[in-house]
Amino acid sequence: MATRRFQKLDVRPLLRKGGEPFPLIKARVDALTDGEGLELIAPFLPAPLIEMLTSQGFLHRMDKGEDGSWTVWFWREDAGSDTLPA
Repeated sequence: MATRRFQKLDVRPLLRKGGEPFPLIKARVDALTDGEGLELIAPFLPAPLIEMLTSQGFLHRMDKGEDGSWTVWFWREDAGSDTLPA
């Protein structure tokens, strides 16, 4: 099986500038193709986003960084492979 590719999106700079990251996140999620997932980095756990994408069939894995930021990987089970983010 092919390895899943994760598109990295760090929304911390946008949030520091007072921007709204949801439209950018939504566009990235909508553009995912088979075998791709999204690696999202945020300064907080994006619980509402996790709930929304889970309801749309996405799986996720979370990791809290030493600096307090969160990395959340999103992918669809039927896309690509069974390879999960490390």
